[in-house]
Amino acid sequence: MGLERRLAAILVADVVGYSRLMGADEAGTLDRLKLCRRNVIDPAIASFRGRIIKLMGDGALVEFASVVDAVECAATIQRSLIAASPESADPGRIQLRIGINLGDVIVEGDDIYGDGVNIAARLEAMAEPGGICVSGTAYDHAVHKAGVGFESLGELRLKNIPDAVRAYRVVLNPASGKRATVMSWRNAKLAILTGIAVALVAVVIAAATIFRAPPETPKRPSLAVLPFENLSAGESDTYYADGITEDLTTELAKLSGVDVIARNSAFKYKDQSVDPKEVARDLGVRYIVEGSVRRAGDEIRINAQLVDAATGSLLWAEKYDRKATDIFVVQDEVVGAIIAALGIRPTAAEAEVLARLPTNNLEAYDYYLRGEQAARSGFGPQIRKALEFYVKAETLDPAFADAFAADARTSV
Repeated sequence: MGLERRLAAILVADVVGYSRLMGADEAGTLDRLKLCRRNVIDPAIASFRGRIIKLMGDGALVEFASVVDAVECAATIQRSLIAASPESADPGRIQLRIGINLGDVIVEGDDIYGDGVNIAARLEAMAEPGGICVSGTAYDHAVHKAGVGFESLGELRLKNIPDAVRAYRVVLNPASGKRATVMSWRNAKLAILTGIAVALVAVVIAAATIFRAPPETPKRPSLAVLPFENLSAGESDTYYADGITEDLTTELAKLSGVDVIARNSAFKYKDQSVDPKEVARDLGVRYIVEGSVRRAGDEIRINAQLVDAATGSLLWAEKYDRKATDIFVVQDEVVGAIIAALGIRPTAAEAEVLARLPTNNLEAYDYYLRGEQAARSGFGPQIRKALEFYVKAETLDPAFADAFAADARTSV
């Protein structure tokens, strides 16, 4: 029997700066996110007849039968969030990026896969905070029907998508008059000639700038922790490698001296052979952390390295052969080595937070990691299994705050 396929409008949403928000105020961020889902996101999806495929801690995958419904839903969500928190200087406000595509998807149970989904995810990453980015196929169906405007972004080359994709930025206020239009040949020719002239001037200015002064160095280093490779004999140990990746991301995000890419953005490279330079360019970061985990009985081996993607040089690398009971010590050493290599000095308060152990009960920690893996799948049965794992972790350690937070987040 062949694969089941169908045409669908796909919406992918992600919370902007989720790791930073959680590092600064975990409880407050979870409360705001739950309120946002309850009052804004879920009602909008229901109103426009969407079907939630996956709902993760900081992202969502939603399917619609209509592109217009998908665009109207996204616009409603973004307008509501802007109205709820109009103060742009609020560091704790919830902002989303949203990508929409109309494409062919592969159906497997309650989940969907394929380039139709992948393009929506890539467009989400291209959207600005509080913005919406749609594909050309979605634009073609929504341009004269949805109550929004559009600005053409041209043809974009998206990661792991073989062909260039037409893309458009959604203008939430149609009164601004920004709708992509078809130009006459005369106007198009004028636009092309003008564009060439502007490009030539830009090249001259850029060349002059390069020879005059070095490029400005970013104020703070930025990095992404890529999913650590599972080298254990059993595929079932994947959750352990993923858990270490998430923990390192969370710990580094607690530092005010570095910008850390959210885990969902980095996890899209899971099980892929990637070029650190391409990943850094795709995610907009300077540094890449990558590594592997091998677990055999009570022994673990962790390899980790920090790459400067701008130069391709290896800033730091280390191999750790330890007992599984030393996992938190190893994580602390990895984080310490990374921040030392980047020249970051944690504040006294940050150092105190980093020194805290999430739990002293390794069995509870193992259940927590299993729960996180199950929750990431987004399937109903897996979500229920995740909640069971969290409860086991909470029972073993009633003071395990991460388990309770994950339980609350997944129960939304």
